[in-house]
Amino acid sequence: MDSILEMRGITKTFPGVKALDNVNLNVRRGEIRALVGENGAGKSTLMKVLSGVYPHGSYEGEILFNGAPVAFNGIHDSEAKGIVIIHQELALVPQMSIAENIFLGNEIARRGVIDRHETNHRTAELLAKVGLRESPETKVGDLGMGKQQLIEIAKALSKKVSLLILDEPTSSLNEKDSDALLTLLDELRGQGITAIMISHKLNELSKIADSVTVLRDGSTVASHEGMIPEDQIVREMVGRSMENRYPERDPKIGEVIMEVRDWTVSDPNRFDRNAVENVSFTLHRGEVLGFAGLMGAGRTELAMSIFGGSFGKRLSGSVTIDGRSADVSTIPRAIAAGLAYVTEDRKSLGLVLDDNIRRNIPLANLPGIADRGVVNRRVEQTVAEDYRKRINIKAPSIEARTVNLSGGNQQKVVLSKWLFAGPEILILDEPTRGIDVGAKYEIYTIIRDLAAAGKAIIVISSEMPELLGVTDRICIMNEGHLVGEMPTSEASQEKIMSIIIKTGHNVTDPDIRPEDLMEENADV
Repeated sequence: MDSILEMRGITKTFPGVKALDNVNLNVRRGEIRALVGENGAGKSTLMKVLSGVYPHGSYEGEILFNGAPVAFNGIHDSEAKGIVIIHQELALVPQMSIAENIFLGNEIARRGVIDRHETNHRTAELLAKVGLRESPETKVGDLGMGKQQLIEIAKALSKKVSLLILDEPTSSLNEKDSDALLTLLDELRGQGITAIMISHKLNELSKIADSVTVLRDGSTVASHEGMIPEDQIVREMVGRSMENRYPERDPKIGEVIMEVRDWTVSDPNRFDRNAVENVSFTLHRGEVLGFAGLMGAGRTELAMSIFGGSFGKRLSGSVTIDGRSADVSTIPRAIAAGLAYVTEDRKSLGLVLDDNIRRNIPLANLPGIADRGVVNRRVEQTVAEDYRKRINIKAPSIEARTVNLSGGNQQKVVLSKWLFAGPEILILDEPTRGIDVGAKYEIYTIIRDLAAAGKAIIVISSEMPELLGVTDRICIMNEGHLVGEMPTSEASQEKIMSIIIKTGHNVTDPDIRPEDLMEENADV
């Protein structure tokens, strides 16, 4: 077997935790190897060891590249050998052009002056390789996430990459952009470039990967030359069978707690349309209400505008809670009215990443830990420790920085923050985005238990199986309108997509089939 990479007995320890324990990884030349595992299994840590983010000497074990031992002391060392890593959080500067981003730190210069003509020429060649037609001088911030991901790959190609590492490359992409990325990876494989792909989207890995390595709790538990069934991967990832990926529920739905009437919200990014148009719905105590729709349907805009007007400007409509008119015009007033909103972007909007768990959890209810207007450190510690145990946040202690937590545990911190605020109505926007199947089950269990305690919950999700698995009723949105509603017991992916297609203008392309649209939601 012609191996391009061998990692032998890799062990990496942080204070209080062993992140990697005798991990082995073997990658054949010219293949795409999937690297899978639950959040916190050690995947990203292993790739940081490989790329030199964690330098030689900070870990135990041996790395062989092209058959020779290597000892990287930084990213520049690994890139010089042709190993390039693209992290989940893209390392692009929005205010700079595509060309400036691609050659940032690797500028093309003559006599100490950047050669812009040659830089733009080389950039155009690289963009053509990844299927982009944008001008090299286009600002990166003006492009969507899919194109930004392709620019990261173009940047890697500029460094003469032979081993490309992609960490959750499609986690924030829609189906069309994900397919474009997978097609590009297939083309690069045909050109002899080897890739390691970390992803929770097992359906995508089954389309593109040649082999798979499974990590669990910092150790290698399986390595397969060739892809295996998803159920087997899940079983190896979590250490148990998960035939039922959603906890059983016995819903006890009570009276109406919230009613939204004729809700219309402007779109600050477009003057020719409203983001939400004349939407009305009810929510009951003990109910989990789902919102389905394609990207751009207006679900997040609806939720954020109800939660203190954090999106757009309300043009009309009212909110009634417990039969009384509710003032949700600002975020503090929305919280006081009993609302909480867990954003889909936990890293930018949900957490203070550089701070620890102890200080993040009370953020939405600082008066709850204050004594005469001053934070009571002892109460703060008690509250944080209580939620760490109750929500099962896996961390060495409440002093751990949230940036160092896995995606699933970061999401639990966000949930804890809002639960401590004591809401009666909890809005969860993409609550399991970017987290593994085991952590998803834990989040679903929390949702079930909150509903059983009488809380009312709204779940916005792009994964239709998730909506069908955790909700009691589903509202369907398209182009800012509420276009359908049905009990979950009567719903199916086909019925939901049929309603969207019949009521939409942006999905009437004759080349688009309902089953293609449903694949967007077919993630584990």
